[in-house]
Amino acid sequence: MEETTTSSTEPAAANGGPAAVYATPNVTTPGQPVVFDASACTGCNICVYVCLEDVFIPNPVKGRPPLILYSEECWYCGPCVEDCPHEGAIRLNHPLQQRVRWKRKSTGEHFRV
Repeated sequence: MEETTTSSTEPAAANGGPAAVYATPNVTTPGQPVVFDASACTGCNICVYVCLEDVFIPNPVKGRPPLILYSEECWYCGPCVEDCPHEGAIRLNHPLQQRVRWKRKSTGEHFRV
């Protein structure tokens, strides 16, 4: 299954406005590095500007979460989550190999991050 998302900005009238811009994401990997909650995200695009690897681009529809353009470039470093002013609007989705699991010896409880 191949997913593609195209973002475009139509050119302005013949007054010499900006040309059309097209963005085509890389083919997504099985895991998404970040997950947006569309009900909490206001589309402020702070995550777009603080991302060290330029994983996102602003959504052309105002008020919508940014588009994840290069998901495989994510370092899971977290500035996008830490700098977001809206609690729970974005979260990191670490790959299974990077998730930590441990057991408390005294009680036998299992924990996973």
